[in-house]
Amino acid sequence: MQEIEDLKNFLDEKVEEFNRPNFIETDPIQVPRQFSEKEDIEIAGFLTATISWGNRAAIIKNALRLLSMLGNQPHDFVLNASEIEIQKLNRFVHRTFNGDDCIYFIHSLRNIYKNHNGLQAVFEKGFQQDNTMKDALASFYSVFFELAGERTRKHISNVQKGASAKRLNMYLRWMVRKDQGGVDFGLWNRIPASALMLPLDIHTGNVGRKLGLLQRKSDDWKAVEEITSSLREFDKNDPVKYDFALFGLGVFEKF
Repeated sequence: MQEIEDLKNFLDEKVEEFNRPNFIETDPIQVPRQFSEKEDIEIAGFLTATISWGNRAAIIKNALRLLSMLGNQPHDFVLNASEIEIQKLNRFVHRTFNGDDCIYFIHSLRNIYKNHNGLQAVFEKGFQQDNTMKDALASFYSVFFELAGERTRKHISNVQKGASAKRLNMYLRWMVRKDQGGVDFGLWNRIPASALMLPLDIHTGNVGRKLGLLQRKSDDWKAVEEITSSLREFDKNDPVKYDFALFGLGVFEKF
């Protein structure tokens, strides 16, 4: 028991260290932080999270470029852009996310905001099916691909096929978690922070294994469930606050 208490205290200290406004300076969350309207934050956050893999500086640079292509009015662009304006997005590329994917995303977001009351409503309706994030993520996947677009499916994680959904879980942390540290937005109120799942990536996974929080070798959905369950032992109301600790230890401290 003492070892567990010591580990909790260690991780709590790391949360305090990294869950601060200066975390934003090197993190993709700085992109949606440039907006003030709820729908602009949601859409900017979603698009930024979608391309959040690879070099962090490149992620931020490309996300800012994408938002500038939307006139820095993402909600208005999603609702009102002409097809000619939308097609100009075919010049955008971030790694394997290309212009065709970008155009599909705008069309799908338009469907979500015009016919499903927006991103918040889609995720919250899915969550309320069985009060699990897996249901929320599976439901979102289904709604997002109501339009035909096989090529783009690889850019939205399918938890039904065991994906860890790292970027979507990170996005949900941004939107849901009521943050005393000034990083996450906490805009959505019908999903409790206690239900959030860890955004599992190579850094958080490796640190989690070194600390004995995760035994599973693969970074898949089962691993997400395992490590999040471990973190709930430390704080059942806000388990994903430890994302700051695990990520900070892995990326900044090379733990």
